[in-house]
Amino acid sequence: MSGLSWMYETYQSSIIALYGLGTETRQVIRQLGNDFEIAGLLDGYRTGGRLYEKDIISLEQALDMGVKLILVVARPGSCRAIARRTGKICQENQVALMDIRGNNLCEIKKVSYCFPDQKECGKSWLLKQAETYDVISVDLFDTLVMRQTMFPEDVPEIAQYRWQEKGVRIENFCGRRLESEKALSASSAPSLTQIYERAIADFASPGVTPEELAQMEWSVDYDLLVPRREMCRVISELYRQGREVYIVSDTYYTKEQIEQILEKCGIDFVTDCILSCCHHTGKKQRLFEVLKEKTGGKTCVHIGDDPDADIAAAQRNHIASLRVYSGAQLMEQTGYLGLWDSMESLSDRIRGGMFTSVLFNSPFRPEEGGEKICVRRADETGYLFFAPVITDFVLWSDRQITEYGIQNVWFTARDGYLIRKLYDSWKPDRYPVYFLTSRIAAIRAGVETEADIRSVGEMKYSGTLRQQLRERFGITAECECNDTSQTLEDFTAQILEKAKSCRKNYKKYIDGLPVREGTVAFIDFVAKGTSQMYLSRLTSHPLKGFYFLRLEEEYMRKTGLDIVPFYENEEKADSVMFERYYMLETVLTSPEAMVTGFDEQGAPCYAKETRRKKDISCLLRVQRGIERYFHTYTKLCPREVMHINKKLDEAILSLPGAVTILDGDFLNLKVEDPFFNRTTDLTDLF
Repeated sequence: MSGLSWMYETYQSSIIALYGLGTETRQVIRQLGNDFEIAGLLDGYRTGGRLYEKDIISLEQALDMGVKLILVVARPGSCRAIARRTGKICQENQVALMDIRGNNLCEIKKVSYCFPDQKECGKSWLLKQAETYDVISVDLFDTLVMRQTMFPEDVPEIAQYRWQEKGVRIENFCGRRLESEKALSASSAPSLTQIYERAIADFASPGVTPEELAQMEWSVDYDLLVPRREMCRVISELYRQGREVYIVSDTYYTKEQIEQILEKCGIDFVTDCILSCCHHTGKKQRLFEVLKEKTGGKTCVHIGDDPDADIAAAQRNHIASLRVYSGAQLMEQTGYLGLWDSMESLSDRIRGGMFTSVLFNSPFRPEEGGEKICVRRADETGYLFFAPVITDFVLWSDRQITEYGIQNVWFTARDGYLIRKLYDSWKPDRYPVYFLTSRIAAIRAGVETEADIRSVGEMKYSGTLRQQLRERFGITAECECNDTSQTLEDFTAQILEKAKSCRKNYKKYIDGLPVREGTVAFIDFVAKGTSQMYLSRLTSHPLKGFYFLRLEEEYMRKTGLDIVPFYENEEKADSVMFERYYMLETVLTSPEAMVTGFDEQGAPCYAKETRRKKDISCLLRVQRGIERYFHTYTKLCPREVMHINKKLDEAILSLPGAVTILDGDFLNLKVEDPFFNRTTDLTDLF
């Protein structure tokens, strides 16, 4: 009873409810005896019937009955999922939501950018402890491998949408699936097929067999799973030193399926797998007894993340245990880095899991003794911080193009370089064009009047008039460096004469593009609309702009440009995007130098490259991380639930600086703006 003693002082005179229908709930009911008034049992997918001589009630019924405490009887991972579903309602009605260890599940830990202060965070510590044993027993899920989604319950939900894409709809799919698992697990350790046999037993002609349903869920989970690389290396090292390694896991997958997961994750250091569904018992029951029978009298230590199923259960069987933290546990202990309140949907939970699977792939604090959460590689920087919002912009652009029925799509150089690659992989049948341009190239070819030249001059250039004439207009003019009375208008004739040849050459390039009749979707990243305005004079096709962020919208309103921004004007004030878009522009850009114009054959002419080779190499590494994120997300997340979440994107983009980035090449990148002749250190933008 000592584990629940915290309840007596505050809640003994209150009406309580228990959340959970597993066998642990029955044990808690017995422990509480007659000391507490239990209104009933709650479950996320079942609101009727009786179990353990208690009514199963809804959350609304619990509130009507005056419940003051909901005691969640579940694993820590499930507790987080339950808190997500019910926490807000409990807070609004002043109902405590606690787990059996006395933790307030409505309380989000204070945001921290440091690893938890735990000795178990060290790789060297774990190796030193484990190497004194003959046999290493290790948990699989959340210890050696992890899912790219926030909660295990997300797996059947994704499977549900996969079936819906195939035209198969089963009423209350997830509820039936999870309720069946709980019911069968009360007396045995079922296989996934057995779970689905029970789940659809009373469902009239679902059109699929239990075996097919089980195969779909396993296939979804297989795609979600990735190895925890450093953890795998530690166990592999122990194996190479001559120790036997057993995977001991509560799972409803077959041994063959587990072996496929191990092969995918490169785990080839296993003596044998001891699985609950093969031995019809779990870690909290007799699975560790099976391990002891297999290993005889050899000394053994079990390593896992779950304080009950791994640590306490092993110790009850007189097996030493060592705890490592799952990625989800590390995220929780750091207050989810401030991201929790922005996760609203299944799509967000997949993104959160993808984020966690990279940032907390390792359970170990950096060996060099640092406590701060670190990102070591440029590709991981791209994956973690920049990819989410870029992914949303690509998906948003596609929805706009589809909504407006546009057949021609131009992604403008250089910011459109990576975006076009992502879009082409998403919608290859659209044949998007990477349109070679720059503000400088568009102005050189597009200016037609003195008013145009005056407008360009209002965009202040950081340099001399001679430099501005050369860089912006491509002409070499004799002008007095110290004569401040001279302006661009004094060189109108030369500028307009140069523009004629630039315009002619640019049109040759455009005429060679595969353009169909109708409007062109002109995809730019952050811009006022200058390029679109001048380029519209070079083509007969109307240009409809789709921008990530539009600058100086009021100033450009008189131009009448047709532009739809991803970020509306009223969103800018409260958005970190306006402060950090320079970072995004820096990592999106092409490895090629800026286009300054075209020759007489319509071939592009490029400016002299000012970036170092190591800068471009770093840039491409960042982009590979963004591409990996995009392809992973679009593979894992069902299209029906893909959700654009700017709030989450912004929370993630605000993390560089708070989370320590260690890649020196990335930190040395510079933000170059040749149109204004300005250069900024990237780190100044953190």
